[in-house]
Amino acid sequence: MNNGSEQSAEQYNIKVINRDSSFTCRSGDTLLRSMEQNQQHPIAVGCRGGGCGVCKVQILSGSYTAKVMSKAHISDAEKAEGYALACRVFPSSDLEVTACNPVNE
Repeated sequence: MNNGSEQSAEQYNIKVINRDSSFTCRSGDTLLRSMEQNQQHPIAVGCRGGGCGVCKVQILSGSYTAKVMSKAHISDAEKAEGYALACRVFPSSDLEVTACNPVNE
């Protein structure tokens, strides 16, 4: 019996290629939120709301949806090349990404 909770239980594997790191992301969560929930830190964290651009990534493979991102941080040309802010990205499949900014540890 499917009570509608099956889709929300979906999880996707996220690989951050240039940081040799991976974590899982539940359907409906952003990359950044899932990374923090998994206590991973391969992507730099800033404001968590799309205002600073610190969590910029390039999505190399996989499918996703994204909330509106400021053109000050992601130009139309970059968006066409797969760049996005991890705090605004909702995966709908496994993803391979590269993190664009250094992580402060």
